[in-house]
Amino acid sequence: MSSPMTPGVAAGRLPAQEIAKNFRDIHPALAPHEAAVAADRCYFCHDAPCVTACPTAIDIPMFIRQISTGVPEAAARTILAQNILGGMCARVCPTETLCEEACVRETAEGKPVLLGRLQRFATDALMETGVHPFTRAKPTGKRVAVVGAGPAGLACAHRLAMHGHDVTLFDARAKAGGLNEFGIAAYKSTDDFAAREVNWLMSIGGIEVQTGKRLGQGLSIDGLVSGFDAVFLGIGLGGVNALGIDGDGTEGVRDAVDFISELRQASDLARLPVGRNVVVIGGGMTAVDAAVQSKLLGAETVTIAYRRSREEMPASPFEQDLAASRGVRLLFNLRPVALHGKGKVAEIELEYTTRKDGKLTGTGETVRLAADQVLRAIGQTLSADGGLKVEGGKIAVTGAGRTSRKGVWAGGDCASGGDDLTVTAVAEGRDAAMDIHASLTGA
Repeated sequence: MSSPMTPGVAAGRLPAQEIAKNFRDIHPALAPHEAAVAADRCYFCHDAPCVTACPTAIDIPMFIRQISTGVPEAAARTILAQNILGGMCARVCPTETLCEEACVRETAEGKPVLLGRLQRFATDALMETGVHPFTRAKPTGKRVAVVGAGPAGLACAHRLAMHGHDVTLFDARAKAGGLNEFGIAAYKSTDDFAAREVNWLMSIGGIEVQTGKRLGQGLSIDGLVSGFDAVFLGIGLGGVNALGIDGDGTEGVRDAVDFISELRQASDLARLPVGRNVVVIGGGMTAVDAAVQSKLLGAETVTIAYRRSREEMPASPFEQDLAASRGVRLLFNLRPVALHGKGKVAEIELEYTTRKDGKLTGTGETVRLAADQVLRAIGQTLSADGGLKVEGGKIAVTGAGRTSRKGVWAGGDCASGGDDLTVTAVAEGRDAAMDIHASLTGA
């Protein structure tokens, strides 16, 4: 096994047992007694602000009351009727800035009801029974193509199948799940939960999955439109923005999303290479997930460099604090200007930034940081064909995900509007499915 002082990008920086401990579930499941106590704190507000704050509009007071009366499986049905991926959303949603921030207990006491963990308690209880809470309607004879098996595509496919339509779900990767399977920190979704949730979702029936199929490689929007009664695109943002600086192609520089994907699919994290000095460029959830996991793998120093201020950082204050608590250094108002090293990155040069006339600009003052691994987390780009209208780098949609092309809907990160959150993608996939159903049946 390599020493923690091994230079460059190397595996085995920590003993396997320590890595396993580092990647334990960040929010362990509540025990029944803990759930009962947590549920008892809910005021069951008539005009519950937490419901308004939930992108999927789950009846939160109802499901908490069901938990408090000892029927968590019924609570799960209440949740899943609005959010079929309620189990994963309970694990990864930034509840601290959504439902829990709006909680009356948070306003009054600074301590909200544990809504995310209670949602997990309920959905886990139902999934453990192996029972699917919904039944498939009589087949309609209509066929719908769903491209992208991430949160938006899965939610859309399930709702369409539930209404009796036959769905073919295409995905570019070797297995379904999208962001939930490949793109979030491993400590947020342990015990192969993402794959188990997909299998459970598919038990509704009526959904055929075809992997290894992506737009432009085996699939085209023209072909899908001619071969199916409707098409939904939940393709996410496949491309990754480059740093656009000298040395961007140097060995040791890679995309943070690829690093996270490799980590999520690794059978032995102790074998996963990580740098001794890691610098992550970006300020969103991907940047935080990549940085924290680098530290948990044994990186000696990990730094997040974000070009704007702390207040402007897309990652929530909770995520920022999580990173800091794990030993990640957060630097603000710094942007990369060059990478240095002979064949391999050894240093990154950053320029301080400031606001001038409302615009972000460099000050000319620079600093160099040691870096044998640099992870790019500065946003992704859209890859789509078919003559769809695009605005702001995403597919333009109106209403419940209708694109500029008849018979084609879109939702999730690839579509305009909304936040780039798992729960928002689920809501958009669900709502598009209902609009597709109405369009196909006149209902």
